[in-house]
Order: sequence, then C-alpha cells, then structure tokens
Amino acid sequence: MSIDTTADLWNTLTGAELIQAMSEGRFPEISEVNTHIGQKIRKAEPGLVEIDWHPGERLTNPGGTVHGGYIAMILDNAVCLAGSSTCDHFMPMLTLNLNVDYLRGVQAGEPYTVTGTCVHPGRTRLVSNAVITDAAGRPVAQASASVLANQAFARTAPSR
Repeated sequence: MSIDTTADLWNTLTGAELIQAMSEGRFPEISEVNTHIGQKIRKAEPGLVEIDWHPGERLTNPGGTVHGGYIAMILDNAVCLAGSSTCDHFMPMLTLNLNVDYLRGVQAGEPYTVTGTCVHPGRTRLVSNAVITDAAGRPVAQASASVLANQAFARTAPSR
C-alpha cells in the first residue's frame, strides 16, 4: 500500500514518523508560527526530537537579544513534539506547565539546536525536557514540562 496523501500519513504513521515526515517536507507544518520563529525540525524518533532554530531579528527585544517569550515558545514546541513522538499516532499536545531556565543570551541570526526528550510517556500526562544549545554546544536555555494529548484530535486508526 502506498502512503502518499496527507490523510494517509495522519492516519497511519506513529507520532515520531509523522514528525519525521514534517522534517522531510512530506507532511505540512502544523502551524505557520514555526516558520515565523525560524524553527525547522531536524529529526524525530520515539521520545526525542531535534530542531534547528535560527531566530530572526523580528524576535528581539529592545536590548537586542531574542525575547524570552520566543525562547519559551521554542522550548514549548520541543517538549510537546517530544511527547507527541511517543504516541502510536501523532497527537498535538497541550502544555500543563512549563518551567524555563534562561542561562545565556540568545542572539538573532545565530544557529541553535533545540533537543526535546520525553522522560515519562505516561498514559495521560507526559513529562518532557528541552534544551537549547548554541553552535559551540553550550546550553543557553532549558525547560521541563508536563503535557497532555489534545483530545480534540483523537481518532480511531484504520487498520493497516
């Protein structure tokens, strides 16, 4: 069976497989916000996602560094995708809480890697961590979060 339509991918791929399909351009981005903030999914496997992040000048605060709200946003995306990557079928996540530690200033125009890891893929509540590292591998911010599958997207999977 050839899986080639968006609906086919949505209904048959695991969470990690669908996120990987997004990274390869085989499935459309869920939100235009990802493009706005400079996010590009690099890879996904169950419990782990890696995102390339190139924040633009439009994300800076009056002090010239990337605004903390955008840093929290990319960390939130990473913890949610890490949770989604553990699902039998992709489910967008809702954030129950997000604790962010800002460690260094984030500069616009610089490349960063955001790594999300699901440390507890529970049946109801999932716990994930995320870290942003700069080109030298130094952490610039990190977060821990509890997330919950958004039941508005629940569906029964067709048989394969």
